[in-house]
Amino acid sequence: MGAWLNGPMTWGNAVVIFLWGAVFLMIVLGFVTYAIYFERKVIGWMQFRQGPNRVGPLGLLQTVADIFKLLIKEDTIPRKADRLLFMLAPVLAYVPAFSVLAVIPYTQKLYFADLNVGLLYYVALSGISTLAIVLGGWASNNKYALLGGMRSAAQMISYEVPLVISVVGVILLSGSLNLRDIVEAQSGGWFWNWNFLPQIIGFAVFIIAAVSELNRTPFDLPEAESELVAGYHVEYSGFRFAFFMLTEYVYVYAIAALTTVLFLGGWQAPAPFLEFVPGILWFLLKFVFVVFFLFWIRATFPRIRVDQLMGLGWKVLLPVSLLNVFLTAVYIELFIKG
Repeated sequence: MGAWLNGPMTWGNAVVIFLWGAVFLMIVLGFVTYAIYFERKVIGWMQFRQGPNRVGPLGLLQTVADIFKLLIKEDTIPRKADRLLFMLAPVLAYVPAFSVLAVIPYTQKLYFADLNVGLLYYVALSGISTLAIVLGGWASNNKYALLGGMRSAAQMISYEVPLVISVVGVILLSGSLNLRDIVEAQSGGWFWNWNFLPQIIGFAVFIIAAVSELNRTPFDLPEAESELVAGYHVEYSGFRFAFFMLTEYVYVYAIAALTTVLFLGGWQAPAPFLEFVPGILWFLLKFVFVVFFLFWIRATFPRIRVDQLMGLGWKVLLPVSLLNVFLTAVYIELFIKG
């Protein structure tokens, strides 16, 4: 599909691309719907609870009912809010979250956009959601929302730095910013050729920074219910609130897919004798494992303080990520070039 989409643009191609985009949107919405259900079930089991079990068989329609309730709720806008920016913020948050998925390769031939700077595209576009969160908090004209927005700006900008630096080692080893090339560089036959072992330091930094970028426990300070009511989206209701929730879980999809591509070998089999299994199945298994890991973290760790959050980012993750770049460069010079 990817190779076909790289052909000349015609009206027919444009219609087909639009239809593929619509189909993919439905797939992502389906993932979000049942990722929320799966998260509530997993956390329930870990805390010796049932989780959703009333609406539909085994509670499978609980999230559908919740979404339907959000869509039919009254859409309120605070009287003293900046109406235009208040309405724009949820859209500005969601559009980059969905757009970054265009560069994720699922197999050698299954992808939407094959960019030579695909990783750079992902990082640059995902940063726009930070602006949307700050915008939503400020436009609400609510002190709790403003505090949540400012926390988000400080947190997401601080953790984007080690997040980007942590993948520099992967770029050095593969010699490319193209995500398909990065996967191909891990195709040594066995799982120890995947980047999560040679880049174990960068992998650890990436995971911690990624959880912070997602604003998820234990780094969910921008929407800390016990301190800020609901944080930056406290004044949002109905489908606008649903957009912010949708953005969070679409980024869960994006980060899980990016982790699979950068560090877990993408569609590569873990051993040569398992290569008969289709690559898309290996990708999906790794992807589901990363999603489960993110939910596991939420059920395990308590929220940290703001000073601990900023100290971890600037005093620990940033120096460690820079050290990883230096060690990777030394390794390449001594063992690969040498």
